[in-house]
Amino acid sequence: MADQTHVLFVEDDDVIREATQLALERDGFVVTAMPDGLSGLEAFRADRPDIALLDVMVPGLDGVSLCRRIRDESTVPVIMLSARADSIDVVLGLEAGADDYVTKPFDGAVLVARIRAVLRRFGHAGGGRAEEPTSPPNGGVLTFGDLEVDTEGMEVRRAGQPVALTPTEMRLLLEFSTTPGTVLSRDKLLERVWDYGWGGDTRVVDVHVQRLRQKIGQDRIETVRGFGYKLKA
Repeated sequence: MADQTHVLFVEDDDVIREATQLALERDGFVVTAMPDGLSGLEAFRADRPDIALLDVMVPGLDGVSLCRRIRDESTVPVIMLSARADSIDVVLGLEAGADDYVTKPFDGAVLVARIRAVLRRFGHAGGGRAEEPTSPPNGGVLTFGDLEVDTEGMEVRRAGQPVALTPTEMRLLLEFSTTPGTVLSRDKLLERVWDYGWGGDTRVVDVHVQRLRQKIGQDRIETVRGFGYKLKA
């Protein structure tokens, strides 16, 4: 149930912070709201929330830096909040390890829907059970050059060494590895990995593909211009 889900919300605007906290609490979430990045980091370490909502522009420790600090310690899902959809801060937040972002001003219902979509992917309380990507008939370990993907154990190795992936990166890799050589469009990946039932910003996909390439090899995922991406078989 949603009342089992603990949300860390970091926002320096008093009106937005209080109104959003009340809206989330009305939907059954437990909310810890903090006005700056440093207090947000302390709250994260003390409470270990199920999800973090971080405004990009907060004092003390900005949202992007806070996201990096959280990602150094945890794979907890992170949603960035940005006042401008075209801001470089959106990309910086995703590169720092955020799983998604929402543009301000936002509708409360939309924010709740995005939170629940992320939680479903991560299998946290309030999001229901996460749907796993379809595994190949033989299951087990898939091998692509020096890359090994264990679709049952949810582990990845490169040249025999473990590769640490966030849950979103893992789901993205599973989509590629279970259909090697098949071009997957950005819209299809948004639907399958991010659970978007509506049009989304494809920058989310592009940045996550970039981060995944850095971990499994730059040449492993190929860009098919005008269509999407595919994993080299």
